[in-house]
Amino acid sequence: QVQLVESGGGWVQSGGSLRLSCAASGFTFGAYSMYWHRQALGKERELVASISTGGRSTNYADSVKGRFTISRDNAKNTVYLEMNSLKPEDTAVYYCRTIGVTGRQYWGQGTQVTVSS
Repeated sequence: QVQLVESGGGWVQSGGSLRLSCAASGFTFGAYSMYWHRQALGKERELVASISTGGRSTNYADSVKGRFTISRDNAKNTVYLEMNSLKPEDTAVYYCRTIGVTGRQYWGQGTQVTVSS
């Protein structure tokens, strides 16, 4: 079955960097776009970044443009989120997501990112 497993979260000081990974299995990874979302405490989940199947097309939320970079390695079935110049407002649980051929959405369990000021 489809599995998405995030890793790489942790605690970092403001201005620091983290690299999140999402390892995928159970489907043809290279055939699907991938997404990173985040949910801060008490707030709705928001889309942070997306990447096309081949990685040529990426999109970002305005709040992270110029600081975050989404990438993928189809040979490793992994999507990444490189986060630089982190701010306290980036503190959230970060999730990866994909959409199956039937339209069903699949989510990982999330990884906590905490940025201290």
